[in-house]
Amino acid sequence: MSVKTDSTNNPKVKYLQLVNHIQGLIENDDLHIGDRIPSLNQLQNECSMSKETVLKGINYLVEKGIIEAVYRKGYYVKKKDLQHSYRILLLLDKMNIMREQIYQSILTDIREVADIDVFFHHHNNKVFSNIILENLNNYTHFIVVTFLKEDPSSVLNQIPAHKRIIIDYNQENLEGNYSVIYQDFEYDIYNSFVKLQDKIEKYERLVLIAHREAIHAEQVIRGFVKYCNEHSITYVIQSEVVESEFKKHTGYITFSRYDTDDVALIKLTKKNGYILGKDIGLLSYNDTAVKEILEGGISVISTDFEQMGKSVTEVILTKKVMQKRNKTQVIIRNSF
Repeated sequence: MSVKTDSTNNPKVKYLQLVNHIQGLIENDDLHIGDRIPSLNQLQNECSMSKETVLKGINYLVEKGIIEAVYRKGYYVKKKDLQHSYRILLLLDKMNIMREQIYQSILTDIREVADIDVFFHHHNNKVFSNIILENLNNYTHFIVVTFLKEDPSSVLNQIPAHKRIIIDYNQENLEGNYSVIYQDFEYDIYNSFVKLQDKIEKYERLVLIAHREAIHAEQVIRGFVKYCNEHSITYVIQSEVVESEFKKHTGYITFSRYDTDDVALIKLTKKNGYILGKDIGLLSYNDTAVKEILEGGISVISTDFEQMGKSVTEVILTKKVMQKRNKTQVIIRNSF
């Protein structure tokens, strides 16, 4: 590959000249996988470029996965060619059906032009921070789910805003013109109840099962309390299902990372000889194939995780910034 020259002083053009130069060395077998590339000083002299321009070119190649940095040793050839335009770090809190829907949606739309590496932080702030800080120069985009007890904004703000895509939770204290596609938990539960008003009226009270350790529980609670107060509805907020307080003519709303609360309520309904959807109402968060058929169908409030993934790929492919509340719907089934 020949090295293109340009008489302008445009630093963007110049750093791409360096990229072409190094890729040419690799393609012409002057450099092989595992070889150390010339030092910064050598590249400055060979290409007549400033150190800043050389570093831009080096960082570009690291982002694309062509070369990698080895601590205190330099930069080494990692792969031979640039197969894809994008190299993406997808950082999830955990893997479940909903996260799988997001991942598959992104992968379907972008697999031909991107490499995606998936990491998990499991709500551990140290793991979260290490994954990001150790990879700041290694990817063209960072797609991140947070849901952490500690404020992760200082770490997230180290990702350049144009590379930063936050999903599912609208993390506070972030800087720059970045993209976020999120659930608005307070808005979603309130407006879901508005749509369900005629069904809510048949219950004497509503009980929200919200585990307080969930980062977004407070937002759900605010929307729930707002609706109940505005419509003079008797309500209770519990952190778990309590058998001694289980009563007929109650509508339960479960907001849990797992389906254990749904199972507990169904068991209590049967134990007391009640009918689900008549004597006891059950409205659950996040739809699954199991909820579609369980007990004739569990009613749900569920965001469109597939659409969330499609919005992410739109941000990447169009290079536009998007700050968007993801669509959430109420699916009415037998249980409510």
